[in-house]
Amino acid sequence: MMRRRWMAVLRTPVGAGAGLLLLVVLLLAVFAPVLWSDQANAIDTDHLLQGPSAEHWLGTDNLGRDIFYRVLVASRTSILLALLATSIAVVTGLALGSAPAILGKRGGRIATAVVNIAVAFPGLLLALFFAVVFGVGAKGAVLAIGFAGAPSFARLTQTLVAGVAERDFISAARIAGVGRFRMLVRHILPNIAEPLVVNATIGAGGTLLAFAGLSFIGLGVQPPAYDWGRMLGESLSGIYVHPAAALAPGVAVVIAGLAFNLFGEAVAKGLGVQVPRARWADRTPEATPARDDDNDAVLVVEDLQVSFPGPVTPVRGVSFTIHKGEIVGVVGESGSGKSLTALAVAQLIEPPGQVSAAELSFLGAPLLGRLPVRSTAAVRRRLLGTSFAMVFQDPMTSFNPTKRIGVQLAEGAREHQGLTRRAAMDRAIDRLRAVRVPAAERRARQYPHEFSGGMRQRAMIGMGLMGAPALIVADEPTTALDVTVQRQVLRLLETIRTEDDVAVLLISHDISVVSQICDRVLVMYAGRIVEDLPSTELANGARHPYTRALLAAVPDLDTPLDEPLAVIPGRPVDPARMPVGCAFAERCAFASDRCRAEDPVLVDQVACWHPQAQAEYSNFRTGQR
Repeated sequence: MMRRRWMAVLRTPVGAGAGLLLLVVLLLAVFAPVLWSDQANAIDTDHLLQGPSAEHWLGTDNLGRDIFYRVLVASRTSILLALLATSIAVVTGLALGSAPAILGKRGGRIATAVVNIAVAFPGLLLALFFAVVFGVGAKGAVLAIGFAGAPSFARLTQTLVAGVAERDFISAARIAGVGRFRMLVRHILPNIAEPLVVNATIGAGGTLLAFAGLSFIGLGVQPPAYDWGRMLGESLSGIYVHPAAALAPGVAVVIAGLAFNLFGEAVAKGLGVQVPRARWADRTPEATPARDDDNDAVLVVEDLQVSFPGPVTPVRGVSFTIHKGEIVGVVGESGSGKSLTALAVAQLIEPPGQVSAAELSFLGAPLLGRLPVRSTAAVRRRLLGTSFAMVFQDPMTSFNPTKRIGVQLAEGAREHQGLTRRAAMDRAIDRLRAVRVPAAERRARQYPHEFSGGMRQRAMIGMGLMGAPALIVADEPTTALDVTVQRQVLRLLETIRTEDDVAVLLISHDISVVSQICDRVLVMYAGRIVEDLPSTELANGARHPYTRALLAAVPDLDTPLDEPLAVIPGRPVDPARMPVGCAFAERCAFASDRCRAEDPVLVDQVACWHPQAQAEYSNFRTGQR
């Protein structure tokens, strides 16, 4: 596929012309010194500073040397040194731009500060500064141009890395226990390679011009060596009497620079490329041992809070327990804290976010608190990598688009179970069959873009089954799928629960979907659980006004066609401006002064001062207060 895309670029008029021009420039750089060095270095004192003639097409210099051949021979030095400087800029910029993904919070801040300071200075000023530091000469000029070009490349890399780091397949790899450096090399860099290559190609043209400028003012290549900039500087004094000697190297710089820039622009247009942190949560609270009186508890969450600077606390005191083989649904409007709760459980809340809890344990092992020894950290990493599975809501971004499906499934097995490459791939194929992916062996060799949305979501579930998961957290796994595929995915989760006794935490904004397959439903509003009840009691036994309003807002076959659809009046509260008292009071038809003054606690599985009976909710059908 990549080869076809590049060939498509070369078949365009601009791409073909720029590619041919660049090829000619590179061939001259390789072969010109071999073919014409003798003619370029031959001194002829009888023909000093002559103009163009049949014998010397562009004339001669002050030693009678042929300027045309010297321009051709100088192409190697000019192109080679420009490419070396570009390589230094790319490598240095890549290291600085990727530092936040490798060094963590503190080291990443230092690297980002260095880049921000360097970008604030003009490139020419930086080049002159580094030229003074590294000294006059070709070596100093290469280092000066290279380090002067690094900040802009570092800024580009930072932007690209930050964009990819937020994708779901990175979170999945993080849950699988992939280290920072391996994450960068195997998952992030392959996905930003195209824009990096394109910008490096375009940057080579600017580097060539900058290097010629340093040689022109005497800070670059020194005699007896010469490049186009040096030749231009030496002939400038006689430009009015012998213009060809000055114009020829200048034209060479322009042609070579255009070759790099035009080819880079053609590739960028053809590939659709724009030319312009990942770590385990490490929390300070001491972990509380898991309770011994609940032996079949898979996940225990008590008083979970997630906060961000501001202060903003989008998750406030969430508590629940999931037992073996149980499917628990979490419902609520967007912004109610459902996904943040799942991310906190999966240890995917990154700084500056903070996670705290009276208890947060998985299979009896604490997930919060600093670990005293490295071996314990490895045990936790292996536990999450093999027994915890996460299915994200967007199947289009859940996989790394540059790697085959089978390779991505096999990675976790090789990392945590010690399987060989062949054994891990066989396991991946078996798991694809387990989630009803047809022709699993052939499909394992395909890329994510060759899978439909439903098949990609099945493969994501299969990735979670590569180990022996005790818990699957499915964060709105049916959001991007049509209703037929939604039903297939939900049935698959039910089958996995039944056959392997796996616990499932299903997050959804669709209360009707949750009521169909879940054993228990947690209703969240404004970062809190406002009601916890069995799914069999959801339709007729819900008592919290918010739960009943959610149910009333779901249309059914009995919904009158001539009446407006039911709505919940008002808007969800802003986590940064949490009101005093019950957060739902301003939207509730049954709120009293006590509701606006006191925040109700979860008592008898409902957090409400005035839990209501079903008959009192008929007015929600028309959206009335």
